[in-house]
Amino acid sequence: MTSADDLISLVRAYNPTTNEQMLRDAFAFGADMHSTQFRHSGEPYFTHPIAVAIILAQQQMDDDTLVTALLHDTVEDTKASYSDIERLFSREIAELVDGVTKLTNLQLSSTETKQAENFRKLFMATSRDLRVTLVKLADRLHNMRTIKAMRPDKQVQKARETMDIYAPLAGRMGMQWMREELEDLAFRVLNPEARNSIMRRFITLQKDTGDVIDKIATDMRAELDKANITAEVMGRAKKPHSIWRKMQEKDIGFSRLSDIYGFRVLTSSEADCYRVLGAIHQRWSAVPGRFKDYISQPKSNGYRSIHTTVSGRDGKRVEVQIRTREMHEVAEAGVAAHWSYRDGQRVENRFAVDPVRWISALSERLDDDHEHDEFLEAVKLEMYSDQVFCFSPKGEVIKLPRGATPIDFAYAIHTRIGHATLGARVDGRRVPLWTRLKNGQSIEIITAEGQTPQSTWIDIAVTGRAKSAIRKFLREENREKFIRLGRELARVAFENAGKRATDKALSTAARALNITDVSEMLTLLGSAEITAQSVVRAIYPDLSARTGDEVEATHAVVGIEGNQGHQLAHCCRPVPGERIVGITYRGKGVSVHAIDCEALADFEEQPDRWVDLQWHEGTHGAVNTVTFDLAITNDAGVLGRICTLIGEQKANISDLRFIDRKPDYFRLLIDVDLSNLTHLHQVQTALEAESNVSALSRHRDPALVSQAFARSEK
Repeated sequence: MTSADDLISLVRAYNPTTNEQMLRDAFAFGADMHSTQFRHSGEPYFTHPIAVAIILAQQQMDDDTLVTALLHDTVEDTKASYSDIERLFSREIAELVDGVTKLTNLQLSSTETKQAENFRKLFMATSRDLRVTLVKLADRLHNMRTIKAMRPDKQVQKARETMDIYAPLAGRMGMQWMREELEDLAFRVLNPEARNSIMRRFITLQKDTGDVIDKIATDMRAELDKANITAEVMGRAKKPHSIWRKMQEKDIGFSRLSDIYGFRVLTSSEADCYRVLGAIHQRWSAVPGRFKDYISQPKSNGYRSIHTTVSGRDGKRVEVQIRTREMHEVAEAGVAAHWSYRDGQRVENRFAVDPVRWISALSERLDDDHEHDEFLEAVKLEMYSDQVFCFSPKGEVIKLPRGATPIDFAYAIHTRIGHATLGARVDGRRVPLWTRLKNGQSIEIITAEGQTPQSTWIDIAVTGRAKSAIRKFLREENREKFIRLGRELARVAFENAGKRATDKALSTAARALNITDVSEMLTLLGSAEITAQSVVRAIYPDLSARTGDEVEATHAVVGIEGNQGHQLAHCCRPVPGERIVGITYRGKGVSVHAIDCEALADFEEQPDRWVDLQWHEGTHGAVNTVTFDLAITNDAGVLGRICTLIGEQKANISDLRFIDRKPDYFRLLIDVDLSNLTHLHQVQTALEAESNVSALSRHRDPALVSQAFARSEK
């Protein structure tokens, strides 16, 4: 096991003025607290905190962070308390240990709703002191390096969590080396066959072509020498997970994959970076569309570098990153550059940008009243997306995720601008709002007084900020409309159940559904987030006891042999008066379809299963459910008139659900209980005559076939 002297020697190499006694005290305290504990591998548990401290020392972190690493599990796993840490060391270290403990207790691999809340807590903790996250990332890195000692199911859980959360977070913090290692360690667990396949391909490729990396690096050094440029050239093959991701994104095999080799050229000045670029482009052909200048347009985490891809030796594509050594320090250390020491002094790197500002801005922007899924959506977009850099008419640079639109650009400037967006000009030319923006474009947002967000914008926007602002506006703007619509839906549903939707009944239903008040319940009902049937069931559960299968069992058909059971197919829902045919299911019965049902095409090669059927005369008074697909204008009272119109035809609405909402129309599915084909035509005719119905069709779903029988065959 690494000793305190070994750790102190490592720290003293970059920080001669380190508080050696504090490190020794932390080492002794941690060793004592964990003295009776062991890891899954059988090693003493304290080897883990030591390893975490060493990872951070290699990043040249400050003393407080290293002490936190040595003590990060004491409060959670031993008898040590927050007050003990504060008394023996300092309040700052106690706060850091407490922060790491809270992050450790987050179950980040749970359900989406829980995960969104955990993301919120993670970023709130990070915004208070970034070193909490640095210790947690180092903790996860060592755990992934030693993951083989865990149970297989735990390995998969931790690997998935690492791939989804910790690796992208490390990348966002600018610690690209850590991101790549975390991804590769997780990839080794989640898809070992794919990783091994890539490694075998590399070995074969090396046998066939020799050491390509060394040859290309030698060629580059020769070109730089000709141009009288002093620079360091380093090359490497890309990580297996990075290659696998490219193969999946481009849907190509390994043999067709290009640029699997990456090279870095380090110079002493910014001017030399551009001289290197010129020398490389003069010698090799640049690949169009693969040039990025992050020196003139740095990433938000301070990353600066020139990226280009060229066709190198034997036509092989290679990616080249060009930057100064000062830029390279930030590219390698990321956020840790803010805390790193050299010769006993904090290192001042002019290119280092504190990413805590990004996290704080995110936490403030996504305040507590946002829905969990919206928060999670925004966080993932912020963490995973590549960026494009666009310019405002005044020359201000706006950074957006790749695939962003003018709507995202408008909301990035200000919510007020976003809400009032009427159109956009890109490089002086008018474009649709759904246009995908590209690097370097100049964007002008056209606004108009009285303009408000449209519901279609949610599908157009990409950034979490824009989507959240649009949803919030629409919820507030349409609240009264949703309440009126919800009240009408509730009235119809209660009347169909033989009850009245009184204020007391609605209040009771809201309480039963754990909804704060009646207005909120009606809003949810009007926005189709809950169904009218669920509101009725909350008070009268027995009214919905009869299932669709029991209803269908009352229908009598002629042509079924013996005691075979039958069921009306859910895909077409035939009604008496329509020509019908049966499909037999061995040992189960017969599924009854309308003769024009699309699902019958699946049985064309099985003629022995077909049965010719017809309705029994006495079934024409039975209850049959048909689903209508309607598009109606989005005007006040329209849905109420539709419901009344159906009732006037002596038919009942058993369910209603919205499938699309636009500023000018709603599209919805309505389940209507009626008696036969003639009754169906009467309802259709009445609806088609209504001027506010712009489209009407009978909804059928071939994928449903006969649910009960199809399930039983599997």
